[in-house]
Amino acid sequence: MCGRYAVFLPAEAIAALFRATGPWPNWPATWNMAPTRDAPVVRRHPETGERRLDLLRWGLVPHWAKDPKAVRMSINARSETLSSTPMFRDAWGRGRRCLVPADLFYEWQVTPEGKLPHAIARADGQPIVFAGLWEGWRGADGTIIRSFVIITTEANEALRPLHERMPVVLEPEDWPLWLGEQAGDVAPLLRPSPASFRVWRIGTAVNNVRNDSADLLTPLAH
Repeated sequence: MCGRYAVFLPAEAIAALFRATGPWPNWPATWNMAPTRDAPVVRRHPETGERRLDLLRWGLVPHWAKDPKAVRMSINARSETLSSTPMFRDAWGRGRRCLVPADLFYEWQVTPEGKLPHAIARADGQPIVFAGLWEGWRGADGTIIRSFVIITTEANEALRPLHERMPVVLEPEDWPLWLGEQAGDVAPLLRPSPASFRVWRIGTAVNNVRNDSADLLTPLAH
């Protein structure tokens, strides 16, 4: 699963990575992105076909919700049940797919000593790109909420000791298909990542969302 991640690359770098057209928003670097916060997301514009970089709220609000506060917030969606879960099946069926960039993410390993946080980054130093779904909600008063959810799958062999699930991680060659720029079946992309990851134990300061600095990444001495 994915309950926290970091995104500290500047907007210009992320826009260049995805070849997104401007203007793009600015946001503060964060080492502790948490649910309900606005996060950068890449989507394909349905009319122009351009890639756009926008800020969407993490935690999907389905378009059919009468009151978003009364809906159980979903930050992760299981890849195996996207088409059957009411919360996600409209976004999935209508192709509202997006890319969620991250510099790294966190996972908590359950041990007899408690839940131990770990940081996870790509071994090649490149940003991690999660597969996501997005949705738009409009209230009777004209309020608009655009939100997203991160899709998860079974953990790969390297990350399985930490947790049985992991985010779906997409490679650059997968992006056009996922965004709908190319025709084809996206289901095969919903698999454990073949990428290599670097994993290290960190302190429990990451547990508190108010702690947000690069110090969170300091390896814990064993």
